[in-house]
Amino acid sequence: MDQDERLLHSSSFGTAASAYAEHRPDYAHAAVNWALQPAPGPRVLDLGAGTGKLTAALVALGADVIAVEPDPAMLTELRRSLPAVRALSGSAEAIPLPDASVDAVLAGNAMHWFDMDVAGPEIARVLAPGGVLAGLWNVMDDHVGWVAGLAQVSGSAAIGPRDTPDSWRAETADMHLPRAGGAARFGSPEQAGFPHGQRRTADSLVATLATRAGILVMPEGERTATLDRIRAFLAGRPETAHGEFTLPLLTSVLRVRRL
Repeated sequence: MDQDERLLHSSSFGTAASAYAEHRPDYAHAAVNWALQPAPGPRVLDLGAGTGKLTAALVALGADVIAVEPDPAMLTELRRSLPAVRALSGSAEAIPLPDASVDAVLAGNAMHWFDMDVAGPEIARVLAPGGVLAGLWNVMDDHVGWVAGLAQVSGSAAIGPRDTPDSWRAETADMHLPRAGGAARFGSPEQAGFPHGQRRTADSLVATLATRAGILVMPEGERTATLDRIRAFLAGRPETAHGEFTLPLLTSVLRVRRL
């Protein structure tokens, strides 16, 4: 994905901010706990915070959270749902915080949108020595048969290269994490996955997939056809055709420590 295409995709979420807030899954608390280890203190920056899915988990775990989000519509949803959280307009490439002001920087389903050539030094600047940088992604467990079928039917626009466990591990193994930022250095990255799940119906799962960037940027006709194809698949599977079911997920974490 070139820079212009990445910008188009990353800026698409504001058009569906309320649906994103309603339908996207939260994060497994065990994964968030692991992401924060071994941070030297409680000050956490949720970078690219969106509507506050990860922010809410951090608050529940007792962290002192600052949320930074570039999209005005997403930021409005975050402030509406979490009014007590300090939520600032900003981006990974221009973080509106002082030097060494946080003990951890976390990003929920967002790190792949960062321009790490610029964001890396910025993250290193605001992160205290010994602090942790971690990206978290909710990925669908395609080791489950119907989920594997859903991935095939949906296409890469809806379930892309970071959206299933094996492909996530391969994609993030070589992800451009910051190795330097001024005098800062980072250690070796670590990966881990934590079982998670989301209660869905066929309609609400279609609504969830409709908030994916690849779907949001499609021409209307193509988007409608893709979602109709997904809906037909779910209607034809005994696991998903009637009532509520659990969408099997893993919250997968990529973590690196500032030395």
